[in-house]
Amino acid sequence: MKLIPSSKDAIALTCVTLITLGLFISGLCGVLDFFIIKVVLILSTLVLFAVATNCAIQNYNKENRLEDKPQDDSN
Repeated sequence: MKLIPSSKDAIALTCVTLITLGLFISGLCGVLDFFIIKVVLILSTLVLFAVATNCAIQNYNKENRLEDKPQDDSN
């Protein structure tokens, strides 16, 4: 099992899960009223937005084309 996700989808899902769990656990423990907790959660949301925007800007269409010497597997 990999601890660090490698695909863009897995990174986004991990970030959203951590932010959601952070909000839920902070609210459950009653520490959501502390200023530092609010700052950490808001900054993590902003970082997630920046990463998503960066991935959207760098998104490119990968075209699946045959190589110079295509291989015939019908033999």
